[in-house]
Amino acid sequence: MRAARCGNPAQSPAGDRRGGPERSTSALPLGGIGFFWHGGAMSTIKPFLKWAGGKFRLLERILPELAGAGRYVEPFAGSAAVYLNTAAPEAVVNDVNADLIALYSHIQAEGEAFMAYAATFFTPKTNTEAAFYELRARFNAATAPRERAALLLYLNKHAYNGLIRYNARGGYNVPFGRYKAPQFPRDDMRRFWERTRQGHTVFTCRDFREVFAGVRAGDVVYCDPPYAPLSATANFTSYAGNVFGPKDQEELASLARRAYSQGATVVLSNHDTPQIRALYAGADILAFDVQRFISCKGQARGRAPELLAVYRAV
Repeated sequence: MRAARCGNPAQSPAGDRRGGPERSTSALPLGGIGFFWHGGAMSTIKPFLKWAGGKFRLLERILPELAGAGRYVEPFAGSAAVYLNTAAPEAVVNDVNADLIALYSHIQAEGEAFMAYAATFFTPKTNTEAAFYELRARFNAATAPRERAALLLYLNKHAYNGLIRYNARGGYNVPFGRYKAPQFPRDDMRRFWERTRQGHTVFTCRDFREVFAGVRAGDVVYCDPPYAPLSATANFTSYAGNVFGPKDQEELASLARRAYSQGATVVLSNHDTPQIRALYAGADILAFDVQRFISCKGQARGRAPELLAVYRAV
């Protein structure tokens, strides 16, 4: 059974909210784990996947917190926006979605050959409702990782809002998106491929607990888990077909503290709620609002309170 992350709503910065232990990133030195910064302006690499909750629009907040020269570790990769914009010579990029990791791994291993294969699914004939549901069924029936990886890319670009969502049986179930002409993201995929060839990147498909078990002193860890819900009716805790509940949030916070105590820098994203603040009471908190772009209800596409919890190793 394969399932995927259907995590946090897409977002962009909408201003700091400060007070108490919070601080602004504006006073931070422009350094970190080798992110791409040229002449005071950040030069960023865009992910090739659509991703609900992707961090591309928050890079200017996140990257300055990733200070260090060690290995970069990301237990919840998603679209890999943060990984793409670091230049750590060694990286571990993980996600529990086997199809997603297969997609990244095939790009890394095959480059242009895999892109050519994946591009065959992007034609005017495949951008119809009938073709979409035929290819969706093919994806759900497929067992070969390479085929599933290429079809996942097709589904991401042709499905409603680009969502990656699976039902309890492990079947992809997002409806047709009715986009005029989805484009094959060749240039963005090439940039992703180039990034994977810089230094040594390992893609893994493991539970976050297993990833933390391998964290060592000097590592820089960024976590973007399924967010804690802002209310009882706004629940975004489904992750790869499994519920990421309060106990998981507590265990993640405990593992972050442990890794920090052992000499790693750990940075985590989440909703800004009293429960999350309590879990990260010992961390440096950066709070801000973000603009949501993906929601089933148009009126829900407003601002949402988020935070970064930062445990910075000395």
